Amino acid sequence: MVTVYGIKNCDSVKKALTFFKTHGISYELVDFKSTHADCATIKRWLEQTDLKTLMNSRGTTYRTLGLKAMDLDDAAKIEWLAKENMLIKRPVVEYGGTILVGFDQSRYEGVFLP
Repeated sequence: MVTVYGIKNCDSVKKALTFFKTHGISYELVDFKSTHADCATIKRWLEQTDLKTLMNSRGTTYRTLGLKAMDLDDAAKIEWLAKENMLIKRPVVEYGGTILVGFDQSRYEGVFLP
């Protein structure tokens, strides 16, 4: 089963969900607005990706919170990601022990299509 983490109205999440629907791939959407990703989940993701990839430093939430000016270390960034899930680049897709961050059509085809 594919688990997609994100928010329903995010364009990248919509593209991922459309990809799964189009190819008949079952998925479960975990919406950050109703189910919060905690520190343990984020640390699990970071076993396969890095903070630069996972943290959306180009988004409105990042700018609004003024995180760039805070010059955070990695531990503080992880705490912020857990506290404010809108800082996480979307979607985060878990599948068979693999983590995919963001939507990339060709990468999805390589992972999910025979």
